[in-house]
Amino acid sequence: QVQLVESGGGLVQAGGSLRLSCAASGRTFSKYPMAWFRQAPGKEREFVAAISWGGGATYYADSVKDRFTISRDNAKNMVYLQMNSLNPEDTAVYYCAAGPSPVTGSRTDEYDYWGQGTQVTVSS
Repeated sequence: QVQLVESGGGLVQAGGSLRLSCAASGRTFSKYPMAWFRQAPGKEREFVAAISWGGGATYYADSVKDRFTISRDNAKNMVYLQMNSLNPEDTAVYYCAAGPSPVTGSRTDEYDYWGQGTQVTVSS
């Protein structure tokens, strides 16, 4: 069992940056791929970024590539999402997700464990 708690959301102006954190509990955290998804009002939850269990492979949605960076620290049971050059289209609730599938995927059904989400609002 893995429990996830996101933090770091907030209100930022367009062009600004935020760093989201996800604290995980559970002894098997380091064995799971991790991902960030987001959901804007009235829209489906969408993939943002994912990282393999060891951190050696990362994947990004085209909309955030070159702006967002996912990383993890298995010693601290933490996953991060550095978000730069934010724009109003990035406004959403951001969710951290964890395995247990060994696949570092981009589909919501590939992840069993979810946090409660953190709101990110980007003003124009």
